[in-house]
Amino acid sequence: MDETAASKSPLAALTLGAIGVVYGDIGTSVLYAIKEVFGSGHVAFTQANVYGILSIVFWTLTLIISLKYVSLVLRADNNGEGGLVAMLALASQSVKDKPQLRRVLLLVGIFGTCLFYGDGVITPAISVLSAVEGLEVVSPAFTQAVIPLTLLILFGLFAVQKRGTAGIGRFFGPITLSWFVAIALLGVAQIASHPEILWAVSPHYALGFIVENPGTTFIILGAVVLCVTGGEALYADMGHFGKRPIRLAWFSIVMPALTLNYFGQGALLLENPEAVKNPFFMMVPDWALLPLVGLATIATVIASQALISGAFSVTKQVIQLGYLPRLQVVHTSETDTGQIYMPFVNWGLFVAIVLAVLFFRSSSNLAAAYGIAVTLDMLITTVLTFFVIRYGWGYPLALCVAATGFFFLIDLAFFSSNLMKLHHGGWFPLAIGGAVFTLMTTWKQGRALLNEALRQDALDLNSFLESVFISPPTRVDGTAVFLTAEPGTVPNALLHNLKHNKVLHRHNVFVTVRSHEVPWVPKEQRVEITPLGYDCWQVIVHYGFKDDPNLPQALQQVRAHGCALDPMTTSYFLSRDIVIPTIGKGMAPWREKLFAQMHHNASAAAEFLNLPNNAVVELGSKIQI
Repeated sequence: MDETAASKSPLAALTLGAIGVVYGDIGTSVLYAIKEVFGSGHVAFTQANVYGILSIVFWTLTLIISLKYVSLVLRADNNGEGGLVAMLALASQSVKDKPQLRRVLLLVGIFGTCLFYGDGVITPAISVLSAVEGLEVVSPAFTQAVIPLTLLILFGLFAVQKRGTAGIGRFFGPITLSWFVAIALLGVAQIASHPEILWAVSPHYALGFIVENPGTTFIILGAVVLCVTGGEALYADMGHFGKRPIRLAWFSIVMPALTLNYFGQGALLLENPEAVKNPFFMMVPDWALLPLVGLATIATVIASQALISGAFSVTKQVIQLGYLPRLQVVHTSETDTGQIYMPFVNWGLFVAIVLAVLFFRSSSNLAAAYGIAVTLDMLITTVLTFFVIRYGWGYPLALCVAATGFFFLIDLAFFSSNLMKLHHGGWFPLAIGGAVFTLMTTWKQGRALLNEALRQDALDLNSFLESVFISPPTRVDGTAVFLTAEPGTVPNALLHNLKHNKVLHRHNVFVTVRSHEVPWVPKEQRVEITPLGYDCWQVIVHYGFKDDPNLPQALQQVRAHGCALDPMTTSYFLSRDIVIPTIGKGMAPWREKLFAQMHHNASAAAEFLNLPNNAVVELGSKIQI
């Protein structure tokens, strides 16, 4: 739903929904963030150090989440939509009069989107694994069961995706709210015995630690960043809930609960440094340990669910922007068009997550891999925000540099620290992001080469129709809809139809589908219709990257121009091109072969455009690139 739709729901319901979907990821970071900071062995257990680390964590949450995302980035909405794809579209539109800069920003933004997939592999793995590791605190006998149980839970999560989340989604908010209440109470119980720990809220403890231990600070920033896992989700889910519920949930529930729990873990460590093995679960009374492991596991599954749904949504948007081939999209809800399932993405993510769990084997090892992708994404978001507020909103240069430059330096410090993890697993999400980036750029460039090849051989449609109707072929009743990549050119399917069947339909509609860098295209701007004479029409159909293409529905507007589109007598003619890679100009041979394979395996345009199966005619042709 867009923000206008979101605004129709009660604020309380939207806020509860935001707690469940938006904050599940950041809410479960309490399971491992403090453990990794102190477990690294770089920080001695002194009161000054504990106060310093807690202060750094608190101010990281304040600066990155409260100020950067909640206060600044949420303002950069694209027709109510958020996320890196929406920000990329905004930034590229802002500099459309600077083609060279626009090209660079598109590449940077698409690379950031690719990193999302690397993050999408690490986050569910580390979240679920860290929750199940709570069993080791219950009894060391459970140690051998941790990995098999984690994989079983993850398999169950991915297996239910095809059923949709509409049924269980209504429980996400209440369960995650229960989680935040539980972690806040655990923190309060520990703080009660050491109330002076609350003084760590003061920034002078953070500054003191940084000044006295600059080298150590730089090293541990790679672990501190774990406390802001899921920060990007804030912005990405804006279209589902709107800005106000997301902000209200953060300041009233999420931020206070996280702060209380982190400070509670700090109080525990001051009293019992041995608790560093798993400070979160060692805060818990024995009687509550197993129930909390269960609640933590459910909370991490919900956090992972939000990320999986995000992967489906981002992939669909990227496909419509032209950076990936069409993939099968299954709508799992009759009422909410945003509820989709993509089998290829689902099981591709699952395989990568299984590999991550089996390769790294513990949440601590995964923490070493986590950070590079997410901090680089944060950097890219900051850079794109600068171009939006400078060129899109026209703010003064000094203000734009000051606003985004401050966050850029913070993001750069976190990213630089995380680069030290490169050899310890940081390469893993980067490798995933790099592989996806190769696929996306290959597809985009391959499509450009394919369209160029089609243009070189194309005939002008108006001239062709004039020559055909000098001595017209036999015309049969009904309507033929021909899909063509470029308006004004003769579709290959029409040439094949005339050559082999030697007939022409009573009405002929030549359709070009175009995707735009906006989330939604209003219905009144959906269709452009140009009469060509001879009962023929040229139609251009416009979609945004969040629209659901439905060509038969869009073409109903042609009726007003005298074209009868009766579903019983309308046929859709599509060209199914076979790409032949050639040596010479274009891409490297291996990339041309990769593009040809991707083109071959793309799901049918008929399915993507929601065409009726019994009315589609596909005619093939070979094209060299």
